[in-house]
This record gives sequence, C-alpha cells and structure tokens, in this order.
Amino acid sequence: MTNPYQQAHFLISAPDIRFAPPDEGAEVAFAGRSNAGKSSALNVISNQKALARTSKTPGRTQQINFFAMDEGHRLVDLPGYGYAKVPIKMKRQWQAALGEYLEKRTALKGLVLLMDVRHPLTEFDVQMLGWTAQARLPTHVLLTKADKLKRGAAQASLLQVRKQLAGLHAWATVQLFSALDRQGVEEARKQLDRWLFPETAHDTTAPEPPP
Repeated sequence: MTNPYQQAHFLISAPDIRFAPPDEGAEVAFAGRSNAGKSSALNVISNQKALARTSKTPGRTQQINFFAMDEGHRLVDLPGYGYAKVPIKMKRQWQAALGEYLEKRTALKGLVLLMDVRHPLTEFDVQMLGWTAQARLPTHVLLTKADKLKRGAAQASLLQVRKQLAGLHAWATVQLFSALDRQGVEEARKQLDRWLFPETAHDTTAPEPPP
C-alpha cells in the first residue's frame, strides 16, 4: 500500500479527551519524554518536514494533538513528559489527561512509546508502560537516536530493553529507530499498519494480549 501517513494533517489540539474528536475510527498515539525525538519521529514516518513541531526547547507539546489521514484514521501526539520546565500543577494536569486518554479512548488501537536508546526505561517510561499494560493497550517502543551509538552498543540496548519489557508489558514490542538516518522507519510504519489498517497490512504477526 502507499504511504497513508504522508496524507496526515493537523486536525485539532485538545487539553483532554473532552475536547478530542469523536471517539470513533482508529488512531495511534505517540508518547515519550520531551527530549526523546517524538516530533522528529512523527515527521519522518509521515515523510513530512513539519507535521509535528520540533523545537530546541523540549516540552512544547502541551496538549493532545490530533492529525487526520482520512475521516477514520488519526495519529496523535501526546504531551511530552518528564523534562519540560513547566509548573508542577501543569505537569499534574498533563499526567491526568494522559492517563484518562490511555484508559478511556476506545478509538486508540496502539501506543508508540519513544525512548532515547542511550537512556531507556526512565521512571516515566515505566509508568507509561504500567498504564498501557493495565489498559491492555498494545505498545511498540522506538529506541530513538540509534545513530548516536555504535551498532554493537545499540543492539545491546535493544536486547536489554526487550528483556525488561517482559516484566513490564509482556506483549509490547521494541525496535531501534533513528529519524536522522531513517533507520527503522519502514519497520515502524508496518507496526502502524497492523493497528490502523489490519485489513490491508501484509504482516499481522504482532503479539496479542493474553486472554
């Protein structure tokens, strides 16, 4: 199939799910620490230069941003967490909005969780995995900035995270990713296809949650 993500365009920003688009169709959300490269990943996956705003100041995504590909399919950029220099009260509001979205949004088919390959599984990442495991939400981890490590070190980080995921979110998957040199972009798109377009995805061998 052609790249449907190239059709993605900004739809709406919502402070919480009360202001989100109708809870129908299918969407995949992107989450991660504010300096994990979330905006860059969204841009390279959609093959667009500025779908999501990138900034030298992490934490600029302060609402839930919805991008529509067509009437029934969306990508969602969740507020970055754990780094932004904002008041504690605002961080708590973000946290509450994230938890509610992950637990109650029925259109949400999967979560892409981005972690810097050099500093994976921070306290906030573990908390996010706890939420998604409890909500029985399929989760795919992108270990970003893989170009910053030599191949052996990157593979070692991948294996270590995969091992730790077994105890945090048993059916989560993980891969190496680099927006800079486009490493892992096609693999990430295939995972999105499985969630958003299961009827046309060529590979549907994603792990299933336990009964």
